[in-house]
Parts: sequence; structure tokens; C-alpha cells
Amino acid sequence: MNIELFIATRKEKGYSQKELAQGICTQATLSRLENNGQIPTLKILIQLCNRLELPLGELFPKVGTQNTQLRELLNQGEFYLITSEYESLRTLLEQLNLVEVTQAGLLLQYYYLLGFEMIFRQAPVTDVLFTFDKLLAEEHQHPQEIYQLLGYTGIGLVYLREGDLTKAEYYFNQVLERVYQYPTNTIEEVWKVLNMVFHCGLFYGEQKDYESSDGLFQYVFSLCAKNHVTYYLARAVFQLAQNALQAGQEKGRVLELLQDARAYAKVNDNQRLLKQINTQMQELTPTN
Repeated sequence: MNIELFIATRKEKGYSQKELAQGICTQATLSRLENNGQIPTLKILIQLCNRLELPLGELFPKVGTQNTQLRELLNQGEFYLITSEYESLRTLLEQLNLVEVTQAGLLLQYYYLLGFEMIFRQAPVTDVLFTFDKLLAEEHQHPQEIYQLLGYTGIGLVYLREGDLTKAEYYFNQVLERVYQYPTNTIEEVWKVLNMVFHCGLFYGEQKDYESSDGLFQYVFSLCAKNHVTYYLARAVFQLAQNALQAGQEKGRVLELLQDARAYAKVNDNQRLLKQINTQMQELTPTN
């Protein structure tokens, strides 16, 4: 309760404690409220507020407002991540007050987004690993397991970038052992699972294990279809086309996948991916 506001309003209205309490409660009751924070019954508090013309709701914090606003911002950041708008993600994260994020209990989501943003701007390896290590701390166990798996995914991407495939595979395998069992009851959970499965698919594609990679991208596709999430559809189908091309499949099959990916990318207005798709289609169908 914002007792300072209550006192300031009383003084602004020109009431002494005795005058405000008259006919409502004892002066001692009001004194205990103002000096010791001992709140009287709700009925008395309402009468006091009415006399001061002070809405009762002004005295109490707006429960969940800070949490909700920060969560919305972080979810917007997550949306930037899945749509590859990394510069927008970085700008958003830089604008957040880390102290407020900590108080609102959203720190794990913040570190998860920061770690991936650092990967895509080529931040120093030690800095990225330190960020993801914060998701793996012992106190963040079962209730936050999704962030552990995201941490493993991020660390796997770091080692993949550094060319240490043995370590990268270790972390991606940690993800694959558990990610299929993780619930996808909310859109935010779906986004996180899609992120992990998609990047696991990229890893196995780079290792030329196209069977595993295709299976993971097909899983991404089915998750998108089941949950009506379209932003990973184009990226998953585009990667299926890359696998088909690298595996030496017929050009017609590759072009078919690219056409599907282009259609999904147009729906989502993913201009970055559309440019990649159009360039590759032109390479595969050169004009005379």
C-alpha cells in the first residue's frame, strides 16, 4: 500500500489526523496506519479514502503491470528472433532495464534472447557462452527446463560456429533427447520448441546427415501446421530445399520446395528469405 500517497493527500486536503478520523475510526487507528503501516479494515479504509476523494485503487500497486509489460516486450523480442530481425531484437534488449527484468522474474527469457542475439552478431565466444551458462544454473531446474534446453541449443550453435563439431553434437543431442517431450500448450512454448528443433536440423544438415535433418524440419513443419504458426514454415521448407540440393536430388524437386518456401515467405513478408530464395531459383533456372 502506498501510505506516502495517503499521507500526502490528507495533508493536501488540509485534514489533521483527528479531523480525518472523526466519525470513521479512532485517531490511534489512523496513526497506526500512517506511522506503522498497520492497515485497518477495508470498510474503514474505504471511508477514509472517500473522505479524501482518493480512489482506493490508487493506494495499491497495479498487480502484474510491470510483469505484463516486460513479458510483452520480451515476447516481441522473441518474435524478432524467429523472423530473423536481429537488429530490432538487439535494440529492444538494449532498451530494457535489467533490474526491472530481474524483479519481474523474466531473467531467463532475457538471457535466452540475449544469447541468440549475440550469436548472430558474432559476439566473442566466451561472452556468448557465459550468457548461456546463466540458463544452466542449478537453481533453474525442472520448472525452467525449457531454458536449459535453449541454453544447450545456443551453446551447440557456438561450437558449430567455431568448427568444434564434437562438442556441438553433444549439446544438440542433449536437446533432442528431451525436446519432443516438452509441452507446447502456449504460443510462446511453440516458438521456443520450434527454435530448438530448427537449429538442430541446421546442425545435422551441415553434417550431411540429411535423413536426420529432414526429419527435424518435417517436425518443424508439422508443429507449425498444428499450432497455426507460419513464421518457421518458410525457413523449414527452404532448408529442406538446401538438403535436397546438397544431397543431389533432382532439380525439379529442389525447385518445388523453393516455390513452396517462397509462397510461405510471401505470406509472412519475410523479405530477407525471399531474396535468398529468388537468387537461388535464378541460379537453378538460368535464362538463355
